[in-house]
Amino acid sequence: MIPALATILLFQLAGEVVARGLGLTLPGPVLGMVGLLAAFGLVPGLAAMVRPTAQGLLAHLSLLFVPAGVGVVAHMGVLRADGLALALALLVSTAAAIAVGALTFAAVARLTGNRADD
Repeated sequence: MIPALATILLFQLAGEVVARGLGLTLPGPVLGMVGLLAAFGLVPGLAAMVRPTAQGLLAHLSLLFVPAGVGVVAHMGVLRADGLALALALLVSTAAAIAVGALTFAAVARLTGNRADD
């Protein structure tokens, strides 16, 4: 378990170093995940070694959201002061994202010759 966890954390660290070192806007953990996926393709036994530990982490994923919940509670004053504006921004951005997704789908369907109502 320790080698698998160390492998996961080393790839996350490598991704973070690359992202910060190159000034990328892509999050370091995402780069680390891409690197880990590439390593799985290059070293087939690596996936088998990491799988049990990764499944254990995923089984307890809800525990990783506790710090986010604590952060929300810690910033309760900001929520009280700007809660309405935040809720409005959240609703508008969600509606805009859904609309843009639907319009993009319709445009791609039109370009490829597929009709959305088929």
